[in-house]
Amino acid sequence: MKKLVICAVVAQLILSACSTSSSGRKQIMLYSNDQLGKMGATSFEQMKQEIKISRDPATNQFVQCVADAITKNVPKSAHKGEWEVVVFDSPQINAFALPGGKIGVYTGILNVTEDQHQLAAIMGHEVGHVIEHHSNERLSSNQVAQGGLAIAGAALAIKGSKNKGLLLAGLGLGVQYGILMPYGRTHESEADIVGQDLMARSGFEPSAAIKLWQNMAKNSKSAPPEFMSTHPSNQTRIQDLTEHLPKARTYLVGTKTPSCKKPKYIPVSKPVAKPKTS
Repeated sequence: MKKLVICAVVAQLILSACSTSSSGRKQIMLYSNDQLGKMGATSFEQMKQEIKISRDPATNQFVQCVADAITKNVPKSAHKGEWEVVVFDSPQINAFALPGGKIGVYTGILNVTEDQHQLAAIMGHEVGHVIEHHSNERLSSNQVAQGGLAIAGAALAIKGSKNKGLLLAGLGLGVQYGILMPYGRTHESEADIVGQDLMARSGFEPSAAIKLWQNMAKNSKSAPPEFMSTHPSNQTRIQDLTEHLPKARTYLVGTKTPSCKKPKYIPVSKPVAKPKTS
């Protein structure tokens, strides 16, 4: 039964693979660009309502400067129009890019990045996810995986298996660690390389991506084993970016470096404590 379900899932994946990534990897693409763009816009508007937005002029100017340089080199296949960039006033060390031309940067991550080049590495990575249509692929692979588990549940019910719940739980873990998590790690590694090339094309020093992850590694207190995580380990990322650096540097030749000066002080609001409940 497991073999039949795996075959069904694999068959669906193969039939749905109607696109190819820049690395030559087959992709599942069940959604249109318009659908993903609307989802991204809706999520972004919701975040703008729920998270405080930074109004500090110097901080916004710095982030916008880097974003302008990066987005000029994004293929039209990823986004044709203008990009909306918002700086969220939060200590969270994070940034993201969404389909539909949306970029969010948290002030917390600006105090981890040392200069414009390291911010470009982060932004290039996040926009890399959009360029490679990873949101579409993740939504599609989740949909296919859920379909496979539904088929398994129906088949086990017909067979009258006494261990149906246990078998489905085991199969669910197999899908998670065998398909979905590797997808996540593959996406992150792909975005690292695409982002490193993108930042170089935009005039930023691509070696800053390596330095950024070296800093991240120093600040990482703990992390799950790589096979149990949706992200590659810091050392894996550093190794991949170091190996790709000579090629990324070829895109930097003849490119003017943007003048985006990081402010000496970036204000970050402290998280608001939740009221205690009795």
